[in-house]
Amino acid sequence: MTGTIRFIGKLSFVVFLLLLLFSFAMFQGGFVSWFLFFGFLPIFLYHLGLLFYPIKRWHVTRSLSHHVIRAGGRIAVTVKIKRTIPYPLYYCICEEIFPDTLQKVDNQNEKYRNMDKPNKLQVSRKIKKIVFPGFSREIELPYYIEQVPRGEHQLQALRIRTGDVLGFVKKEHIFYLSDQIVAFPNERPVHITESITSYEQGSISAYAMNLKNSNVATGIREYTPGDKFSWIDWKQTAKKNTIITKEFEQEKSTDTMVILDSCYNRGINDLAFEAGIELTMSLVESIRKQASQVGFLSIGENVVYFPMHHDPAKKDLIRQHLTRLQPGGTRSFSMVLREETTKISSGANMILVTTHMDDMFRESIQKVKQRSKRVIILFIQSSALISRSEHNIIQQLRFEGVVINVLTERQLVQKIIEVNVS
Repeated sequence: MTGTIRFIGKLSFVVFLLLLLFSFAMFQGGFVSWFLFFGFLPIFLYHLGLLFYPIKRWHVTRSLSHHVIRAGGRIAVTVKIKRTIPYPLYYCICEEIFPDTLQKVDNQNEKYRNMDKPNKLQVSRKIKKIVFPGFSREIELPYYIEQVPRGEHQLQALRIRTGDVLGFVKKEHIFYLSDQIVAFPNERPVHITESITSYEQGSISAYAMNLKNSNVATGIREYTPGDKFSWIDWKQTAKKNTIITKEFEQEKSTDTMVILDSCYNRGINDLAFEAGIELTMSLVESIRKQASQVGFLSIGENVVYFPMHHDPAKKDLIRQHLTRLQPGGTRSFSMVLREETTKISSGANMILVTTHMDDMFRESIQKVKQRSKRVIILFIQSSALISRSEHNIIQQLRFEGVVINVLTERQLVQKIIEVNVS
């Protein structure tokens, strides 16, 4: 309705100017008056034609160089416009209408320099490209979407504007084009100072990062996904006509459970939460490469549990979950942690990644310690935003033998993050 009223108003204005000039030529007479009328007549006819020119019938497409990238990456976009009637156009402006999820930037490690001011990464992302098509039937507008943040982003529409030189007639239409961008969380290099491997005869942990399994095999079993190539027993494989691997019982890998706090709390630091996402993904992959069984528990609006077993597809499932994950839920992390600890097999190492500590947190950790071999806490927060109560909780837990790594902007801007597990 509004567009129709606007169209009638512009049409009336152009017709009024044309009639005004015609009346002037009729009453004034003479060469000059009629010269002005016939001189401006093509311009008025052009404006009338532009008013009735249907830009909504243009065929508009958007193509992306990548649909899946890592957070902080760049995507090249090309918008192509095809029109059947090559009506002369002075200019054409293409504007991408971005969703709310893209109204922030991710400049990878550098973003953590502003960890005490996370709102600095909120932007009003706008991209407008202008081209002067003339009589061209095909128009191409390339541009880039820079520093894409983590998450799933849905590009929905393009706004295209055109008009005349004098600005009397302006036309605009929104073309709805759906394209999805998936930005996976970055995986940071993590240096774990002590590998999580133990022996059945005693609970002494090995210090070497890449400990090779060199013990004597005590049995055989069928191959399961995740077994090392060096474990294959070729003689038994040939006899049974199926892949058989050696079973080592003298040395075993200690199960490790990585637990992420994705609960919403008042004053949550979005940058600290992003660092927790990246570090969680990195830890899961780093521990998996040590041939240890690793599980993952996400506590937030929903509780998502990935059990500890060798599954080649588990990494992709965890990565997809972390890509979509946002802080949520009404219950505190400490309260839910108590309930969910019973799902985890006793004797496993626990690595908790959190950005917030409250009074109940210490009590929950005591419950976790009763079922786990070792508890490691990764507390992520800007040094300027760590409260006095959180400092006190950290000191108390360290006194009780809990390993706590405090990761601030100083550590997060580094290329390699060091994590102590002892």
